[in-house]
Amino acid sequence: LADLASAALEAGLAIARAELGELAGLCRLAVIGMGKCGGRELNYVSDVDVVFVAEPAPGQDEDAALRAATRLASGMMRACSASTPEGALWEVDAALRPEGRSGPLVRTMASHRAYYERWAKTWEFQALLKARPVAGDLELGEEYVRTLASLVWSAAGRDNFVEDVQAMRRRVEEHIAPEQAGRQLKLGPGGLRDVEFAVQLLQLVHGRADEELRGPNTLIALKKLSWGGYVGRGDAAALGTAYRFLRRVEHLIQLHRLRRNHLVPEDEQSLRRLGRALGFRVNPVEEFTAEWRRHAREVRRLHEKLFYRPLLQAVARLPGDEVRLTREAARIRLEALGYNDPAGALRHLEALTAGVSRRASIQRTLLPVMLDWFADYPDPDAGLLGFRQVSDALGTTPWYLRLLRDDVAVAERMARVLASSRYATELLLRAPEAVGMLRAETELTPRSADALRGEAQSAVGRYLASPHDLSADAVAAVRGLR
Repeated sequence: LADLASAALEAGLAIARAELGELAGLCRLAVIGMGKCGGRELNYVSDVDVVFVAEPAPGQDEDAALRAATRLASGMMRACSASTPEGALWEVDAALRPEGRSGPLVRTMASHRAYYERWAKTWEFQALLKARPVAGDLELGEEYVRTLASLVWSAAGRDNFVEDVQAMRRRVEEHIAPEQAGRQLKLGPGGLRDVEFAVQLLQLVHGRADEELRGPNTLIALKKLSWGGYVGRGDAAALGTAYRFLRRVEHLIQLHRLRRNHLVPEDEQSLRRLGRALGFRVNPVEEFTAEWRRHAREVRRLHEKLFYRPLLQAVARLPGDEVRLTREAARIRLEALGYNDPAGALRHLEALTAGVSRRASIQRTLLPVMLDWFADYPDPDAGLLGFRQVSDALGTTPWYLRLLRDDVAVAERMARVLASSRYATELLLRAPEAVGMLRAETELTPRSADALRGEAQSAVGRYLASPHDLSADAVAAVRGLR
């Protein structure tokens, strides 16, 4: 569908050029696909979001070239969107351009760059994630994407970037009519936007350092986030499955009357049609409704887990050159943070992050943030050494790094313990699985002497009641409690 839309835009441009005649030769015009068109995720009844960029042809005046490019762009939109006896091609929408509908339809490259450097809001960089040349002068279009890429992938370093994206998602939900909130397939809780916002925020924050994450397609980006360890495999699989299901439902709803509609119907006949189209045969209405609700609940749960993950804010606050440290940058930063042995700390960092394993990928995300936390406490060198020792002891234990990545409070508490007390670190190394205690406030609340004594007596009593000699196990239980 994205290729068909691109062909339609080219056809519309050809019609506009024929209408303009010689004026068309004054400029180079590139059509940039945005939104679902840029991400190759179009529906049959989508509108096609575009942005126009133009440059004067060699030897031509810029003002005259922009006037011609504007007429050319307007003619293309009219040709693609006009209703004819054969129907319309696609509705073309240029509202995502700088300043929206109140801004000029066509700008030069320099004008685009100046706008995004000075005036663009957070959501506009998020929209540029899906920018892709789709028609017109493709060489100019590629140059446009390259020119703005550095701004897009540094946007997460702006003040309150993560908070702004999160607030925007909440505002979208607040503007849904109450009677539609439970049926909104696109904008509502558990809908398509929940998946897209979570994936895009993860891309923008972690994509500063990891170029593998940069791309316009939601499902491809989700796979790469999973491969890189930024999202758990199970979470990514569940989100991908739900996203495909919701998109299929969206297609089926819109294809019925060829209207843009994102509301799940309420009447039984329409629900039965949807259920049967999705393969439910025994009781299409109940089976479809149950499956849709199940996916929506899972999407909402994972959206809240990933989209509001505190690690995103911690990583976003790092200066751009510290998100993924080179050896020299790491040495300078370690000295600035107060590490007494930067060379030794570097060796620990290299050991923790070497290779292409999932474990190394997660460590590369965590460590730039944890270096700051270690430095907040008395002995950052001992904290980093202890972290390496605990990580080595737990090896490939699946829950360990997942816990630190998904619950940043645990990682921060661990940094505090390791950099504050060598005694506590030694105890942790004897039973590294005790890191799990750090996930719950209740586990960290001191207990009274009477409570500890009662628990010790209970543990010893269980072992001594055995017909076998388990005295060594009883002693181990009390030591574990200590």
